[in-house]
Amino acid sequence: MPKDIVMYESRICGFCMAAKRLLKNKGWEYEARIVDGNSELRADMQKLTGRTSVPQIFFGDTHVGGYDDLSALEEEGELDDLYNA
Repeated sequence: MPKDIVMYESRICGFCMAAKRLLKNKGWEYEARIVDGNSELRADMQKLTGRTSVPQIFFGDTHVGGYDDLSALEEEGELDDLYNA
């Protein structure tokens, strides 16, 4: 069964847009959590990931990381397996 995808993102982030494009091209839905102007949500993201940058992407309980991490998994042919695990 496919994993639920959650992405903490900003509306003005180029890496967020690239991550959205990659997910859309794969036909995968995701939940967007927009951190712009929401310090509480950004703090939650930082607690979960230890990172301050966006995007921060989760497949189920697995923290994938940012766009570079997502893209690397796709290039290595491992992203579909993670999604369907």
